[in-house]
Amino acid sequence: MTTKHGEDVDRTTEWDELRNKHLRPKANRAPSSAQGVHHLALLSSDVERTIDFYQGILEFPLTELFENRDYQGSTHFFFDVGNGNALAFFDFPGLDLGPYAEVLGSMHHLAISVTPEKQAYLRAKLEAAGIEIYFEHQSSIYFSGPDGERLELLADPLGEMYGEDIS
Repeated sequence: MTTKHGEDVDRTTEWDELRNKHLRPKANRAPSSAQGVHHLALLSSDVERTIDFYQGILEFPLTELFENRDYQGSTHFFFDVGNGNALAFFDFPGLDLGPYAEVLGSMHHLAISVTPEKQAYLRAKLEAAGIEIYFEHQSSIYFSGPDGERLELLADPLGEMYGEDIS
């Protein structure tokens, strides 16, 4: 029998202590100082391929494209991911950046809320494009973007995860 990574670890007591120390009941929480995520910026090795994937397959409209103010010749472009949120990309020609790597402080995956109907529709588009759904759990499907970025389409409303309120 194969063991799953971490299945011999029980952190229940640690998590209970962290919740007791830091998690306040919703009614007692101060409002956030933030208005929301303006944009999340990822790196792209190929601007057109990224546009084809995010706008063409996932149907996130491209909303703007201009030169990056910090790096001459670099493209900064944005997609609408709903609810006033944007997903942005930079390309950095000439920097010879390596492939996606999971490192501390970096992004593990980006979860995007969709309806169950839209998830089924987009899943069919992903599969038709030959993009592998490599993990599925309850209302989530996971796959990779054109540069290896990990993505999740979560068929739960914003503020919920698997039927639980996380707001």
